[in-house]
Amino acid sequence: MTRPIAILLAALVLAIPLSLLAGQVWISPFGPPVRNAIPILMELRLPRAVLALVIGAGLGASGAAMQGYLRNPLADPGLFGIAPMAALGAVLSFYTGFSVQPFALPLFALAGGAIAMVLLALIAGRSGGIALFTLAGMMIASLAGALTSLAISLSPNPFALSEIVTWLMGALADRGWHEVWIALPPTLLGLILLARAGPALDALTLGEAAARSLGMEPRRLQVLMVAGVGLIVGAGVAVAGIIGFVGLVVPHLVRPFTDGRPSALLIPSALAGALLLLIADCLCRLLPLAGGELRLGIALSLIGAPFFLRLLLKMRKELG
Repeated sequence: MTRPIAILLAALVLAIPLSLLAGQVWISPFGPPVRNAIPILMELRLPRAVLALVIGAGLGASGAAMQGYLRNPLADPGLFGIAPMAALGAVLSFYTGFSVQPFALPLFALAGGAIAMVLLALIAGRSGGIALFTLAGMMIASLAGALTSLAISLSPNPFALSEIVTWLMGALADRGWHEVWIALPPTLLGLILLARAGPALDALTLGEAAARSLGMEPRRLQVLMVAGVGLIVGAGVAVAGIIGFVGLVVPHLVRPFTDGRPSALLIPSALAGALLLLIADCLCRLLPLAGGELRLGIALSLIGAPFFLRLLLKMRKELG
Protein backbone atom coordinates (compact mmCIF):
# COMPACT_ATOMS: atom_id res chain seq x y z
CA MET A 1 0.00 0.00 0.00
CA THR A 2 1.47 3.32 -1.04
CA ARG A 3 1.77 6.20 1.37
CA PRO A 4 -0.86 8.48 -0.32
CA ILE A 5 -3.43 5.68 -0.27
CA ALA A 6 -2.71 4.95 3.40
CA ILE A 7 -3.05 8.64 4.31
CA LEU A 8 -6.32 8.99 2.41
CA LEU A 9 -7.74 5.84 4.01
CA ALA A 10 -6.80 7.15 7.46
CA ALA A 11 -8.48 10.47 6.67
CA LEU A 12 -11.64 8.65 5.59
CA VAL A 13 -11.63 6.57 8.77
CA LEU A 14 -11.66 9.83 10.74
CA ALA A 15 -14.07 11.72 8.50
CA ILE A 16 -16.82 9.09 8.24
CA PRO A 17 -17.78 8.96 11.94
CA LEU A 18 -17.49 12.74 12.22
CA SER A 19 -19.89 13.12 9.28
CA LEU A 20 -22.42 10.99 11.13
CA LEU A 21 -22.28 13.23 14.18
CA ALA A 22 -22.47 16.58 12.35
CA GLY A 23 -25.73 18.20 11.35
CA GLN A 24 -28.48 20.51 12.48
CA VAL A 25 -28.81 18.18 15.46
CA TRP A 26 -25.36 17.29 16.81
CA ILE A 27 -25.04 13.77 18.14
CA SER A 28 -22.13 13.57 20.56
CA PRO A 29 -21.15 10.34 22.31
CA PHE A 30 -19.99 12.48 25.25
CA GLY A 31 -23.00 14.79 25.42
CA PRO A 32 -26.60 14.39 26.53
CA PRO A 33 -28.61 11.72 24.70
CA VAL A 34 -30.44 12.85 21.57
CA ARG A 35 -33.99 11.72 20.94
CA ASN A 36 -34.29 9.31 17.98
CA ALA A 37 -30.50 9.28 17.59
CA ILE A 38 -30.39 5.75 16.13
CA PRO A 39 -32.95 6.41 13.35
CA ILE A 40 -31.20 9.70 12.53
CA LEU A 41 -27.87 7.93 12.20
CA MET A 42 -29.00 4.79 10.38
CA GLU A 43 -31.73 6.14 8.10
CA LEU A 44 -30.60 9.71 7.39
CA ARG A 45 -26.90 10.34 7.91
CA LEU A 46 -25.33 6.94 7.20
CA PRO A 47 -26.89 6.46 3.73
CA ARG A 48 -26.06 10.08 2.91
CA ALA A 49 -22.43 9.51 3.90
CA VAL A 50 -22.24 6.26 1.93
CA LEU A 51 -23.72 7.98 -1.11
CA ALA A 52 -21.15 10.78 -0.84
CA LEU A 53 -18.36 8.19 -0.74
CA VAL A 54 -19.74 6.29 -3.74
CA ILE A 55 -20.33 9.34 -5.94
CA GLY A 56 -17.11 11.07 -4.90
CA ALA A 57 -14.99 7.98 -5.56
CA GLY A 58 -16.55 7.52 -8.98
CA LEU A 59 -16.12 11.16 -10.01
CA GLY A 60 -12.53 11.30 -8.75
CA ALA A 61 -11.50 8.17 -10.65
CA SER A 62 -13.39 9.33 -13.76
CA GLY A 63 -11.53 12.64 -13.74
CA ALA A 64 -8.16 10.92 -13.47
CA ALA A 65 -9.03 8.55 -16.31
CA MET A 66 -10.37 11.37 -18.49
CA GLN A 67 -7.25 13.47 -18.03
CA GLY A 68 -5.11 10.49 -18.93
CA TYR A 69 -7.21 9.56 -21.94
CA LEU A 70 -7.40 13.06 -23.41
CA ARG A 71 -3.89 13.96 -22.16
CA ASN A 72 -5.37 17.22 -20.98
CA PRO A 73 -5.10 18.41 -17.34
CA LEU A 74 -8.31 20.42 -17.81
CA ALA A 75 -10.38 17.39 -18.79
CA ASP A 76 -13.46 16.63 -16.72
CA PRO A 77 -16.03 13.79 -16.85
CA GLY A 78 -18.62 16.28 -18.06
CA LEU A 79 -16.73 16.68 -21.36
CA PHE A 80 -18.21 13.44 -22.67
CA GLY A 81 -21.68 14.97 -22.58
CA ILE A 82 -22.93 12.12 -20.41
CA ALA A 83 -23.70 14.27 -17.35
CA PRO A 84 -25.74 16.86 -19.30
CA MET A 85 -27.69 14.10 -21.07
CA ALA A 86 -28.38 12.33 -17.78
CA ALA A 87 -29.54 15.65 -16.36
CA LEU A 88 -31.80 16.13 -19.38
CA GLY A 89 -33.38 12.74 -18.73
CA ALA A 90 -34.08 13.69 -15.12
CA VAL A 91 -35.50 17.06 -16.18
CA LEU A 92 -37.86 15.30 -18.59
CA SER A 93 -39.12 13.14 -15.72
CA PHE A 94 -40.08 16.33 -13.87
CA TYR A 95 -41.49 17.91 -17.02
CA THR A 96 -43.74 14.95 -17.82
CA GLY A 97 -44.75 14.34 -14.20
CA PHE A 98 -43.28 10.82 -14.07
CA SER A 99 -40.88 11.85 -11.30
CA VAL A 100 -43.60 11.15 -8.72
CA GLN A 101 -43.44 7.45 -9.62
CA PRO A 102 -40.98 5.27 -7.66
CA PHE A 103 -37.55 5.05 -9.32
CA ALA A 104 -38.74 7.03 -12.37
CA LEU A 105 -36.30 9.91 -11.82
CA PRO A 106 -33.11 7.78 -11.65
CA LEU A 107 -34.31 5.60 -14.53
CA PHE A 108 -34.87 8.65 -16.74
CA ALA A 109 -31.43 9.98 -15.79
CA LEU A 110 -29.71 6.65 -16.46
CA ALA A 111 -31.52 6.42 -19.78
CA GLY A 112 -30.23 9.89 -20.70
CA GLY A 113 -26.69 8.85 -19.85
CA ALA A 114 -27.06 5.67 -21.91
CA ILE A 115 -28.30 7.67 -24.92
CA ALA A 116 -25.22 9.89 -24.63
CA MET A 117 -22.97 6.81 -24.64
CA VAL A 118 -24.67 5.47 -27.78
CA LEU A 119 -24.43 8.84 -29.52
CA LEU A 120 -20.73 9.06 -28.70
CA ALA A 121 -20.09 5.66 -30.20
CA LEU A 122 -22.12 6.44 -33.33
CA ILE A 123 -20.59 9.87 -33.96
CA ALA A 124 -16.97 9.00 -33.19
CA GLY A 125 -17.18 5.72 -35.09
CA ARG A 126 -14.86 2.75 -34.86
CA SER A 127 -11.79 4.65 -36.05
CA GLY A 128 -12.60 8.01 -34.48
CA GLY A 129 -9.61 9.63 -32.84
CA ILE A 130 -9.47 11.40 -29.51
CA ALA A 131 -10.06 14.82 -31.10
CA LEU A 132 -13.24 13.66 -32.86
CA PHE A 133 -14.35 11.90 -29.69
CA THR A 134 -13.90 15.09 -27.65
CA LEU A 135 -15.77 17.22 -30.18
CA ALA A 136 -18.61 14.69 -30.23
CA GLY A 137 -18.87 14.92 -26.45
CA MET A 138 -18.92 18.72 -26.56
CA MET A 139 -21.68 18.66 -29.19
CA ILE A 140 -23.79 16.26 -27.12
CA ALA A 141 -23.27 18.42 -24.01
CA SER A 142 -24.30 21.55 -25.91
CA LEU A 143 -27.41 19.87 -27.31
CA ALA A 144 -28.40 18.50 -23.90
CA GLY A 145 -27.91 21.92 -22.31
CA ALA A 146 -30.10 23.58 -24.93
CA LEU A 147 -32.87 21.00 -24.53
CA THR A 148 -32.69 21.30 -20.74
CA SER A 149 -33.10 25.09 -21.01
CA LEU A 150 -36.02 24.57 -23.38
CA ALA A 151 -37.71 22.20 -20.93
CA ILE A 152 -37.22 24.74 -18.13
CA SER A 153 -38.66 27.58 -20.21
CA LEU A 154 -41.69 25.45 -21.18
CA SER A 155 -42.22 24.09 -17.68
CA PRO A 156 -45.92 23.20 -17.29
CA ASN A 157 -46.28 24.66 -13.79
CA PRO A 158 -44.30 26.54 -11.11
CA PHE A 159 -43.94 23.37 -9.00
CA ALA A 160 -42.22 21.47 -11.82
CA LEU A 161 -39.99 24.48 -12.52
CA SER A 162 -38.96 24.68 -8.87
CA GLU A 163 -38.23 20.95 -8.73
CA ILE A 164 -36.13 21.07 -11.90
CA VAL A 165 -34.04 24.05 -10.82
CA THR A 166 -33.52 22.70 -7.30
CA TRP A 167 -32.53 19.25 -8.54
CA LEU A 168 -30.05 20.62 -11.09
CA MET A 169 -28.14 22.33 -8.27
CA GLY A 170 -27.03 18.91 -6.99
CA ALA A 171 -27.45 17.71 -3.41
CA LEU A 172 -27.44 14.67 -1.14
CA ALA A 173 -30.17 15.96 1.14
CA ASP A 174 -33.12 13.63 1.74
CA ARG A 175 -31.35 10.71 0.05
CA GLY A 176 -31.73 7.25 1.55
CA TRP A 177 -30.65 3.66 1.13
CA HIS A 178 -32.60 3.14 -2.09
CA GLU A 179 -30.49 5.86 -3.78
CA VAL A 180 -27.38 4.09 -2.51
CA TRP A 181 -28.47 0.82 -4.10
CA ILE A 182 -29.24 2.64 -7.35
CA ALA A 183 -25.83 4.33 -7.55
CA LEU A 184 -23.56 1.66 -6.07
CA PRO A 185 -23.71 -1.17 -8.69
CA PRO A 186 -23.13 0.97 -11.81
CA THR A 187 -20.42 2.97 -10.02
CA LEU A 188 -18.55 -0.19 -8.98
CA LEU A 189 -18.84 -1.61 -12.50
CA GLY A 190 -17.61 1.68 -13.95
CA LEU A 191 -14.60 1.70 -11.61
CA ILE A 192 -13.72 -1.84 -12.68
CA LEU A 193 -13.86 -0.83 -16.35
CA LEU A 194 -11.64 2.20 -15.72
CA ALA A 195 -9.16 0.03 -13.84
CA ARG A 196 -9.01 -2.31 -16.85
CA ALA A 197 -8.29 0.72 -19.04
CA GLY A 198 -5.36 1.72 -16.81
CA PRO A 199 -2.52 -0.04 -18.70
CA ALA A 200 -3.72 1.36 -22.04
CA LEU A 201 -3.91 4.85 -20.51
CA ASP A 202 -0.31 4.46 -19.32
CA ALA A 203 0.78 3.52 -22.83
CA LEU A 204 -1.12 6.48 -24.26
CA THR A 205 1.09 8.92 -22.32
CA LEU A 206 3.85 8.04 -24.81
CA GLY A 207 1.69 9.18 -27.73
CA GLU A 208 -0.94 7.39 -29.77
CA ALA A 209 1.53 5.94 -32.29
CA ALA A 210 3.82 4.57 -29.58
CA ALA A 211 0.83 3.24 -27.65
CA ARG A 212 -0.38 1.32 -30.71
CA SER A 213 3.06 -0.21 -31.11
CA LEU A 214 2.85 -1.41 -27.50
CA GLY A 215 -0.44 -3.19 -28.21
CA MET A 216 -2.95 -0.53 -27.16
CA GLU A 217 -6.24 -1.00 -29.02
CA PRO A 218 -7.87 2.43 -29.49
CA ARG A 219 -11.37 1.03 -30.02
CA ARG A 220 -11.23 -1.16 -26.91
CA LEU A 221 -9.92 1.75 -24.83
CA GLN A 222 -12.66 4.01 -26.17
CA VAL A 223 -15.33 1.48 -25.21
CA LEU A 224 -13.88 1.06 -21.71
CA MET A 225 -13.75 4.83 -21.21
CA VAL A 226 -17.25 5.53 -22.50
CA ALA A 227 -18.80 2.68 -20.56
CA GLY A 228 -16.83 3.32 -17.36
CA VAL A 229 -17.34 7.08 -17.24
CA GLY A 230 -20.92 6.73 -18.48
CA LEU A 231 -21.93 4.31 -15.74
CA ILE A 232 -20.29 6.39 -13.01
CA VAL A 233 -21.50 9.81 -14.12
CA GLY A 234 -24.96 8.57 -15.07
CA ALA A 235 -25.42 6.92 -11.69
CA GLY A 236 -24.24 10.02 -9.82
CA VAL A 237 -26.50 12.37 -11.74
CA ALA A 238 -29.41 9.95 -11.36
CA VAL A 239 -29.41 10.19 -7.57
CA ALA A 240 -27.78 13.52 -6.73
CA GLY A 241 -28.11 15.88 -9.69
CA ILE A 242 -25.14 17.63 -11.28
CA ILE A 243 -22.06 17.77 -9.05
CA GLY A 244 -19.13 19.36 -10.80
CA PHE A 245 -15.43 20.03 -10.33
CA VAL A 246 -14.67 16.86 -8.32
CA GLY A 247 -13.25 15.09 -11.37
CA LEU A 248 -11.24 18.17 -12.31
CA VAL A 249 -9.84 19.16 -8.91
CA VAL A 250 -9.06 15.83 -7.27
CA PRO A 251 -6.51 14.40 -9.78
CA HIS A 252 -4.47 17.61 -9.54
CA LEU A 253 -4.40 17.39 -5.74
CA VAL A 254 -3.09 13.82 -5.64
CA ARG A 255 -0.93 13.72 -8.79
CA PRO A 256 2.19 15.22 -7.09
CA PHE A 257 2.17 12.28 -4.67
CA THR A 258 2.17 9.59 -7.38
CA ASP A 259 4.50 8.72 -10.25
CA GLY A 260 2.14 10.44 -12.69
CA ARG A 261 0.89 7.31 -14.47
CA PRO A 262 -2.89 7.38 -15.04
CA SER A 263 -3.26 3.86 -13.65
CA ALA A 264 -1.43 4.86 -10.45
CA LEU A 265 -3.69 7.89 -10.12
CA LEU A 266 -7.03 6.04 -10.21
CA ILE A 267 -7.19 4.69 -6.64
CA PRO A 268 -5.82 7.83 -4.90
CA SER A 269 -8.21 9.98 -6.97
CA ALA A 270 -11.14 7.75 -6.02
CA LEU A 271 -10.28 7.99 -2.31
CA ALA A 272 -9.64 11.74 -2.47
CA GLY A 273 -12.89 12.27 -4.37
CA ALA A 274 -14.81 10.35 -1.72
CA LEU A 275 -13.14 12.40 1.03
CA LEU A 276 -13.78 15.73 -0.73
CA LEU A 277 -17.46 15.02 -1.33
CA LEU A 278 -17.98 13.76 2.22
CA ILE A 279 -16.37 16.88 3.74
CA ALA A 280 -18.22 19.22 1.37
CA ASP A 281 -21.54 17.59 2.24
CA CYS A 282 -20.80 18.00 5.96
CA LEU A 283 -20.07 21.69 5.43
CA CYS A 284 -23.36 22.06 3.55
CA ARG A 285 -25.19 20.64 6.55
CA LEU A 286 -23.41 22.90 9.02
CA LEU A 287 -23.60 26.25 7.21
CA PRO A 288 -26.75 28.07 8.41
CA LEU A 289 -29.02 29.32 5.62
CA ALA A 290 -32.49 30.82 5.93
CA GLY A 291 -33.92 28.65 3.13
CA GLY A 292 -32.34 25.39 4.29
CA GLU A 293 -28.90 23.92 3.71
CA LEU A 294 -26.48 24.97 0.99
CA ARG A 295 -26.75 22.83 -2.16
CA LEU A 296 -23.77 20.55 -2.66
CA GLY A 297 -23.35 21.41 -6.33
CA ILE A 298 -23.14 25.12 -5.49
CA ALA A 299 -20.63 24.52 -2.70
CA LEU A 300 -18.32 22.51 -4.95
CA SER A 301 -18.57 25.10 -7.70
CA LEU A 302 -17.55 27.80 -5.22
CA ILE A 303 -14.56 25.64 -4.27
CA GLY A 304 -13.71 24.47 -7.77
CA ALA A 305 -13.94 27.73 -9.72
CA PRO A 306 -11.02 29.45 -7.92
CA PHE A 307 -8.98 26.25 -8.24
CA PHE A 308 -9.74 26.13 -11.96
CA LEU A 309 -8.70 29.78 -12.35
CA ARG A 310 -5.45 29.12 -10.48
CA LEU A 311 -4.77 26.17 -12.77
CA LEU A 312 -5.36 28.28 -15.87
CA LEU A 313 -3.04 31.03 -14.62
CA LYS A 314 -0.36 28.45 -13.86
CA MET A 315 -0.64 26.98 -17.34
CA ARG A 316 -0.47 30.45 -18.92
CA LYS A 317 2.68 31.20 -16.91
CA GLU A 318 4.29 27.95 -18.04
CA LEU A 319 3.42 28.61 -21.69
CA GLY A 320 4.44 32.26 -21.61
